[in-house]
Amino acid sequence: MNILILGGGGREHALAWAVHQNPKCDRLIVAPGNAGIDAIAECAALNIEDGEAVVEFAAAQSVDLVIVGPEAPLAVGVADDLRAAGISTFGPSAEAAKLEASKAFTKEICDAANAPTAGYARFTDAAAAKAYVRETGVPIVIKADGLAAGKGVVVAMELQEALDAVDDMLGGAFGEAGAEVVIEEFMEGEEASFFVLCDGKDVLAVGTAQDHKRAYDGDTGPNTGGMGAYSPAPVLTDAIAEKAMAKIIRPTIAEMAQRGTPYHGVLYAGLMIKDGQPRLVEYNVRFGDPECQVLMMRLGAQALDLIQAAAEERLGEMQVNWGNDHAITIVMAANGYPGAYEKGSVIAGLDTRAEDSKNMVFHAGTASSDGKVLATGGRVLNVTARGDTLREARDRAYLAVNSIDWPEGFFRKDIGWRALD
Repeated sequence: MNILILGGGGREHALAWAVHQNPKCDRLIVAPGNAGIDAIAECAALNIEDGEAVVEFAAAQSVDLVIVGPEAPLAVGVADDLRAAGISTFGPSAEAAKLEASKAFTKEICDAANAPTAGYARFTDAAAAKAYVRETGVPIVIKADGLAAGKGVVVAMELQEALDAVDDMLGGAFGEAGAEVVIEEFMEGEEASFFVLCDGKDVLAVGTAQDHKRAYDGDTGPNTGGMGAYSPAPVLTDAIAEKAMAKIIRPTIAEMAQRGTPYHGVLYAGLMIKDGQPRLVEYNVRFGDPECQVLMMRLGAQALDLIQAAAEERLGEMQVNWGNDHAITIVMAANGYPGAYEKGSVIAGLDTRAEDSKNMVFHAGTASSDGKVLATGGRVLNVTARGDTLREARDRAYLAVNSIDWPEGFFRKDIGWRALD
């Protein structure tokens, strides 16, 4: 098979690593890719949000399967364009991708499906929104309705923080993504991520994970796109996962099909768990980042078989072959992230590391120049390891982190603490 993966971050490197191991994969192209992906696949310069260009490229390269990594091309309908051209595609339509692209749409689906989630209200007027915040009180959650690169959510513990978030979002801080805000009740409990594959009608659970959003140790500092993750998530037991499937996932998929917009691809449910009961925090329509890294480390080559089955609407015949292993990923980020940071610093020590099925560095924001690896993003490397226990995986990952020479970067030293302490 000739396979094209769209994207260039740590998630796409992990997907490429897993797909590349499968003997079905004859040729692997990643667009645009990065310095790490370049070692295992062809990297192609391509505007992945231009559906016409993606279709033309895929046809010219005789691509048999396209895997869409990030949410942005899904939201603008690239998967629709590919399917219309007869190219097998893993990823939802633009209409189905509204489960991530619009918080308000997700709430409508939850209401229709009777799926448990936070109470909410929607506003386009700042004065009305702030009046609601004052009346409801804190803690409270303020969300930009649209896609805001993982930064459009404020969990406000103080009233002024909530009021400022309303002003920022409705005042244009996130552009069109903040034209409407969704204000939610603050849900207590422990949060975890649940990943399922969908082929329009059948659903298959493919893993659980927990990530660390805060920038600094002790879950302090500003929210980020994620500073590390581990899988499986101890809090998401088999019994709770089945409750989530029965009460949240399957009703959502049924509602989407009933509306004439069947869901194809991976559906990532952020769940809040309290007293053994899951409630939906939000949906994402792609693999999480850095959760994808730990899932791919555990799934390996079978990931391609599962993805292909979802794309070809034969998921009902598949099952996941899990071991009893654990995986963890440590994000190395540029100093200053998630605020302002410098680009172009040199990362050394990567060529001395042995990488195998239990130990990988997935590149996120990197580029190659004159034989050197340069940091080009905020989250730059995902140092990932697998072990028979989470502690073994964690120790292996931190040993690898400490072998990388990058003074301009930082990382959290307590990834996995919730499951280990």
